[in-house]
Amino acid sequence: MSEAEPAVSVWPARGRTEAVVLVLHGGAERGLGAVPPWKLAYLRMVPIARALHRAGRAHGVEVRLLRNRRYGWNAPAMDPVDDARWALGRIRAEHPGVPVVLVGHSMGGRVALRVADDPAVRGICALAPWTPRGEPVAAVAGRSVLIVHGTRDRMTSPAESHAFAERAEGVAARVARFEIANEGHAMLRRSSVWTRLTIAFTLEVLAGSTGEELRGAWAAPGPERLRIPV
Repeated sequence: MSEAEPAVSVWPARGRTEAVVLVLHGGAERGLGAVPPWKLAYLRMVPIARALHRAGRAHGVEVRLLRNRRYGWNAPAMDPVDDARWALGRIRAEHPGVPVVLVGHSMGGRVALRVADDPAVRGICALAPWTPRGEPVAAVAGRSVLIVHGTRDRMTSPAESHAFAERAEGVAARVARFEIANEGHAMLRRSSVWTRLTIAFTLEVLAGSTGEELRGAWAAPGPERLRIPV
């Protein structure tokens, strides 16, 4: 992988591209090493990217999976934020005016919430996101936000993602948060639930297809909407 640019895997839409999903993998607080294609944080997102493509390609949805130049967040540099903005710039150049949904896991969830202010972005699906105390919410203004967290996550904090969701209310167009019982950070025990929610949210934002599960989530009262058990 070139040091100058990240790597991107692309699953094209069937026919004309009407929308794009950008998938962002996890990482670490610090790490300057490259992200090879066999890195677990990256591999974890491949099945989700493929599932999104199967569900969305007939609706004109293209899926892109970004592989970062470096493994870490590396503050103050925030390398993965730069990579995601680069990828969004490419999407806008290649598909002008096309709406984008961001799907990110762990550090990738934090990145997605940080770059949500890109003009193409319509929604953010943050899976077990790393949202430390005080994480800014301004970037999600006017966007749809879905947060999903496992109740047994020991890598990123469900309490902190709940606090982020509370701060995002009144800033985002709408926010919902699901809590997956008996699930940890790797999304392995109940992988089908993570995938189902991600697909449902993406197709709702990009294709207007609203399932009963999400319809009920958006309609729930504020406190309940941020702690939906599944």
